[in-house]
Amino acid sequence: MIDPVALARQLIRCPSVTPDDAGALGALAAALEKLGFVCHRLRFAAPGTPDVDNLYARWGTGGRHFCFAGHTDVVPVGDRAGWSIDPFAAEIVDGQLYGRGAADMKGAIAAFVAAAGRFLARHGRDFGGSISLLITGDEEGPAINGTAKVLDWLAARGERLDACLVGEPTNPTRLGEMVKIGRRGSLTGRLRVLGAQGHVAYPHLADNPIPRLVRTLAALLARRLDEGNADFQPSNLEVTSIDVGNPASNVIPAEARAILNIRYSTEQTGAGLEAWLRETIARGAGAHELGIEHGADPFLTPRGRLSEVVSAAIRDVTGIIPELSTTGGTSDARFIRKHCPVVEFGLVGQTMHKVDEQVRLADVRAIADIYLAVLERWFGER
Repeated sequence: MIDPVALARQLIRCPSVTPDDAGALGALAAALEKLGFVCHRLRFAAPGTPDVDNLYARWGTGGRHFCFAGHTDVVPVGDRAGWSIDPFAAEIVDGQLYGRGAADMKGAIAAFVAAAGRFLARHGRDFGGSISLLITGDEEGPAINGTAKVLDWLAARGERLDACLVGEPTNPTRLGEMVKIGRRGSLTGRLRVLGAQGHVAYPHLADNPIPRLVRTLAALLARRLDEGNADFQPSNLEVTSIDVGNPASNVIPAEARAILNIRYSTEQTGAGLEAWLRETIARGAGAHELGIEHGADPFLTPRGRLSEVVSAAIRDVTGIIPELSTTGGTSDARFIRKHCPVVEFGLVGQTMHKVDEQVRLADVRAIADIYLAVLERWFGER
C-alpha cells in the first residue's frame, strides 16, 4: 500500500518550481508503475515558453474512465528567511506537514495514488473500467505546454475521459467544506495612456496622461457589471497596478500605465467585456494603447452524477455535506471541461502560496479515504 504522507513528503522534497520538474514526475511515475499503471512522460514546447514535462498514467484499457488531474509544479518560496523550516524539507511539526506544495497540491496527488492503490488491491481487474492520472508541470506558469496539450495528445490517441476530479485545494478552513463545480472567467487589460513630457511649470507645453488615466479607470469602476446568478457571484473588475515610472516631482510624464483584471460570471462573455473596455477607454483616455488577454471563459459543470458521487464520498468520510461552489481563481479544469464533466476537490487552502505552507497529516490521510470512496461509488454505481 502507498502511504499518502510518505509520498507527499517525497514529492515536496523535489523543488519543482515552474517549469523545473526536479524529479517530481519521476518519483510519481515510479510509485504508479509499482501499482501497474502504464506511464507516459510527455514533454511539450511552444515558442517563447519553456519546455514542460507532464505525466499521463493509466490503469486499464476499457470501460468507464475516471481521471484524477493535478500539477506537481509549485510557485517560488518567496522570502526563504521567513519560513520557519526549509520549504523543501517536508518536515512534520505538531501534526502538520510543511513545505511548498503541501496544500497546492502535492498532498492531493499523493492521496490520488494511495486511493488508486487501495482500490486496485480490493478489485484488481474486476471493476470494469480504467483509472488515470493526468499530471502537469505547467499549471502555476503559462499553462501552455501542460494539461491542454496532454488532452490534445489523448484525443489524438482516441482516449476519452468520462469524468475527472482535479485536486486543487478547494476547502477554505476544513476538509470537506467545498467542491468546485465551475470557475469564473478571467480577462486582463493592460492600458498605456500616452501624453507629452514637459516641465510642470509650463503645462501648456506638455500633455499630462495621468488625469485621463484616472478618469478612465473611474468610469470603468463605476459600472456594476452584473448581479451574478444562482451559481456565480457578481462579476468584478479590479485595478491591480497603476504606474508612471516618474521619479521627478517637476516633470509631467510622457505616459501612464495601468493593469486591470475582470473575474466574470456566465452573465458576461469575454468578447462583450472586451468591447465594453475598448469603447469606454477610447471615449476617455485619448491617445492610448490597450492589450487584452483572455485567460479563461467561465464554465459550470451541471449538478449531476459526478458532483453527487464526490459529495457523497465526502459525507461518508467526514460527515460534512460540501458546498458546491464556483468561487476562486482559475485552474486547469478550464481545459478539462471541454472533454468531460469535471469537479475540483482537494485539501484546505489557507496557506497555499504562502510562507510556511502546510497541511494536517490527518487531512492527507482523510482525503485519500475520500478519493477511494469516490472510486468505489463511481465504479460501483451503474
